Amino acid sequence: MTLNEYNQFCASLPHTTTVVQWGGAHVWKVGGKVFAIGGWNDEGAPLGVTFKVSEIGYEVWSQEPGCRPAPYLASRGMKWIQRVTDESMDDDGLRDALAESHRLVSLNLTKKLQKELGLNQEGQPPNA
Repeated sequence: MTLNEYNQFCASLPHTTTVVQWGGAHVWKVGGKVFAIGGWNDEGAPLGVTFKVSEIGYEVWSQEPGCRPAPYLASRGMKWIQRVTDESMDDDGLRDALAESHRLVSLNLTKKLQKELGLNQEGQPPNA
Protein backbone atom coordinates (compact mmCIF):
# COMPACT_ATOMS: atom_id res chain seq x y z
CA MET A 1 0.00 0.00 0.00
CA THR A 2 1.34 3.39 -0.94
CA LEU A 3 0.93 6.50 1.18
CA ASN A 4 -1.58 7.80 -1.35
CA GLU A 5 -3.63 4.57 -1.18
CA TYR A 6 -3.51 4.68 2.64
CA ASN A 7 -4.76 8.27 2.66
CA GLN A 8 -7.50 7.52 0.12
CA PHE A 9 -8.75 4.55 2.13
CA CYS A 10 -8.76 6.41 5.46
CA ALA A 11 -10.56 9.33 3.80
CA SER A 12 -13.28 6.92 2.61
CA LEU A 13 -14.22 6.03 6.19
CA PRO A 14 -17.01 8.07 7.80
CA HIS A 15 -16.27 11.37 9.53
CA THR A 16 -12.50 11.26 9.29
CA THR A 17 -9.99 14.09 9.40
CA THR A 18 -6.26 14.08 8.80
CA VAL A 19 -3.24 16.03 9.91
CA VAL A 20 0.46 15.62 9.16
CA GLN A 21 2.42 15.73 12.40
CA TRP A 22 5.04 13.88 14.43
CA GLY A 23 7.80 14.15 11.87
CA GLY A 24 5.67 13.83 8.75
CA ALA A 25 3.31 11.03 9.82
CA HIS A 26 -0.15 11.09 8.24
CA VAL A 27 -2.45 10.88 11.25
CA TRP A 28 -6.13 9.99 10.71
CA LYS A 29 -8.81 10.71 13.29
CA VAL A 30 -12.49 10.06 13.85
CA GLY A 31 -14.28 12.46 16.15
CA GLY A 32 -10.91 14.01 16.98
CA LYS A 33 -9.40 10.69 18.17
CA VAL A 34 -6.53 8.96 16.35
CA PHE A 35 -7.29 5.66 14.64
CA ALA A 36 -4.37 5.37 12.18
CA ILE A 37 -0.83 6.69 11.81
CA GLY A 38 1.17 6.06 8.65
CA GLY A 39 3.86 7.33 6.42
CA TRP A 40 7.30 6.15 7.37
CA ASN A 41 9.13 3.48 5.46
CA ASP A 42 12.48 2.81 3.90
CA GLU A 43 12.66 3.29 0.16
CA GLY A 44 11.06 0.31 -1.54
CA ALA A 45 9.58 -1.03 1.72
CA PRO A 46 5.85 -1.22 2.42
CA LEU A 47 4.28 1.72 4.18
CA GLY A 48 4.54 1.59 7.96
CA VAL A 49 1.07 1.91 9.50
CA THR A 50 -0.03 1.92 13.15
CA PHE A 51 -3.61 1.16 14.20
CA LYS A 52 -5.74 0.21 17.22
CA VAL A 53 -6.78 -3.43 17.69
CA SER A 54 -8.86 -5.47 20.11
CA GLU A 55 -7.14 -7.35 22.93
CA ILE A 56 -7.35 -10.58 20.94
CA GLY A 57 -6.11 -8.82 17.80
CA TYR A 58 -3.17 -7.49 19.77
CA GLU A 59 -2.21 -10.97 20.97
CA VAL A 60 -2.45 -12.38 17.45
CA TRP A 61 -0.83 -9.58 15.42
CA SER A 62 2.00 -8.86 17.85
CA GLN A 63 3.30 -12.37 17.12
CA GLU A 64 3.05 -12.21 13.32
CA PRO A 65 6.05 -11.49 11.06
CA GLY A 66 5.96 -7.94 9.75
CA CYS A 67 3.84 -6.67 12.64
CA ARG A 68 4.83 -5.54 16.11
CA PRO A 69 3.41 -3.78 19.14
CA ALA A 70 3.37 -0.11 18.20
CA PRO A 71 6.31 1.78 19.66
CA TYR A 72 5.30 4.26 22.36
CA LEU A 73 1.60 3.30 22.35
CA ALA A 74 1.99 -0.37 23.27
CA SER A 75 4.62 0.43 25.89
CA ARG A 76 1.91 2.45 27.67
CA GLY A 77 -0.51 -0.46 27.74
CA MET A 78 -2.50 0.54 24.66
CA LYS A 79 -3.51 -2.15 22.16
CA TRP A 80 -1.96 -0.76 18.99
CA ILE A 81 -0.07 -2.67 16.27
CA GLN A 82 2.36 -1.39 13.70
CA ARG A 83 2.59 -3.14 10.36
CA VAL A 84 6.11 -2.67 9.06
CA THR A 85 6.09 -5.19 6.20
CA ASP A 86 3.37 -7.02 4.29
CA GLU A 87 4.81 -10.42 5.24
CA SER A 88 1.72 -11.58 7.15
CA MET A 89 -0.79 -8.74 6.52
CA ASP A 90 -1.43 -7.87 2.88
CA ASP A 91 -3.04 -4.61 1.75
CA ASP A 92 -6.56 -6.04 1.96
CA GLY A 93 -5.84 -7.17 5.51
CA LEU A 94 -4.49 -3.72 6.31
CA ARG A 95 -7.67 -2.11 4.97
CA ASP A 96 -9.71 -4.42 7.20
CA ALA A 97 -7.52 -3.54 10.19
CA LEU A 98 -7.86 0.20 9.51
CA ALA A 99 -11.66 -0.08 9.24
CA GLU A 100 -11.73 -2.03 12.51
CA SER A 101 -9.49 0.55 14.18
CA HIS A 102 -11.89 3.28 13.02
CA ARG A 103 -14.79 1.34 14.52
CA LEU A 104 -13.01 0.65 17.83
CA VAL A 105 -11.99 4.28 18.26
CA SER A 106 -15.47 5.55 17.33
CA LEU A 107 -16.98 3.32 20.02
CA ASN A 108 -14.93 5.23 22.61
CA LEU A 109 -16.33 8.61 21.58
CA THR A 110 -19.02 10.08 23.80
CA LYS A 111 -22.53 8.87 23.00
CA LYS A 112 -23.44 12.47 22.19
CA LEU A 113 -20.64 12.79 19.63
CA GLN A 114 -21.42 9.37 18.15
CA LYS A 115 -25.01 10.51 17.66
CA GLU A 116 -23.96 13.87 16.16
CA LEU A 117 -21.70 12.05 13.70
CA GLY A 118 -24.24 9.30 13.00
CA LEU A 119 -21.82 6.60 14.12
CA ASN A 120 -22.69 3.33 15.86
CA GLN A 121 -26.41 4.00 15.81
CA GLU A 122 -28.83 1.12 16.24
CA GLY A 123 -30.06 -0.23 12.93
CA GLN A 124 -27.10 1.27 11.10
CA PRO A 125 -24.54 -0.99 9.46
CA PRO A 126 -21.02 -0.70 10.92
CA ASN A 127 -18.97 2.12 9.39
CA ALA A 128 -21.91 3.29 7.28
